[in-house]
Amino acid sequence: MEKADVIQCACLAAAAGQDTTARELLRAHYPFQPISKIKRACSLRQSIAIFERDGFIDRYTGTRLVYPGALYLLSALLPEDFPSHRNGKMDRTHLAFWELFPTIDHVVPVACGGADDGSNWVCTSMRSNQIKAHWRLEDLGWTLYPPGDPAQWDGLLAWFRQVIGKYQPLVEQHSLLRRWARAL
Repeated sequence: MEKADVIQCACLAAAAGQDTTARELLRAHYPFQPISKIKRACSLRQSIAIFERDGFIDRYTGTRLVYPGALYLLSALLPEDFPSHRNGKMDRTHLAFWELFPTIDHVVPVACGGADDGSNWVCTSMRSNQIKAHWRLEDLGWTLYPPGDPAQWDGLLAWFRQVIGKYQPLVEQHSLLRRWARAL
């Protein structure tokens, strides 16, 4: 029975005063399963290690991603052309911060029994992470792309390491830039 059919039958039963039948249908064929929120155990340094391990590739789309410090440095240097907002407000943040900013996701959501450790963490973009949320890959029809080759693409991490010392006063003025510079 498809999920929409379960809901249709439950609606018809409930409307006919057959609450017990409606409950039994839902419990048997489409039960409520609360999803608990967890606080990720992944530190900033662990995140960077996963980004490097995965070659700064969004493992859900295959898109190349950019080290957050490089994005924040570009924003600090060109704030009008490459703006960022501390909370990612869409009307005040360049789309690159959603499309190319790497983050860590649980391939198998913890709510579905996945581990909260490196064996279940992958690099993905903020956008992909938001879309995937607590869904399993098979729920979305997604596949996991292979990791990238850090020798081919390092997310501008080497560039960031090379130039960041030149911008130390700027780093001290921007807390998010400072956070990613110090994490290295």
